[in-house]
Amino acid sequence: MRILPPFTALLVLAGSAVAQQFPGDKKYGEYYDEKKQWSEQEVAFPAFPQPADLIEFDAGAASRNRHYVDAATLTVGGDRVVRYVVVIKTPGGATNISFEGLRCEARLGRHYGFGRADGSWAKARQSDWKALRPDSYQSVLSKEYFCPGQTPIFKAEEGVDALRRGGHPLARGVE
Repeated sequence: MRILPPFTALLVLAGSAVAQQFPGDKKYGEYYDEKKQWSEQEVAFPAFPQPADLIEFDAGAASRNRHYVDAATLTVGGDRVVRYVVVIKTPGGATNISFEGLRCEARLGRHYGFGRADGSWAKARQSDWKALRPDSYQSVLSKEYFCPGQTPIFKAEEGVDALRRGGHPLARGVE
């Protein structure tokens, strides 16, 4: 009878050691199933747009406004966000300027800030990522220029080329 309690204690200790997991205990491939958490990089406002850097794009028949992207501000971040300044001119003569970003894979857009008449930037009050509206100019920029197949362009030059051509070749299924 005296042998039973120490034997039981050994079984309890062995059971707790087996239940404990160590980093090397995962089988091959288990790490690949874990999703990485996306995080956005820090962003600073770009230089204010200059007329010579503006490239007009077709935002669709739903708008009578003229839409431009400032080629000098187009970037693709390490976080895979395509950022740019867009300038919108209305038929009545008003001009709206905004610094924006697109998350291609998620089809989300964000406003970072808006241009003021004195050439400075005002930070956007509501700057959350939001789903792109199907009829918006952001959706057109995403589908036709900066995110063909919901994949971000690799570099700014690719986006500038797409703007100058009137669309990204892969957006039309042509290579």
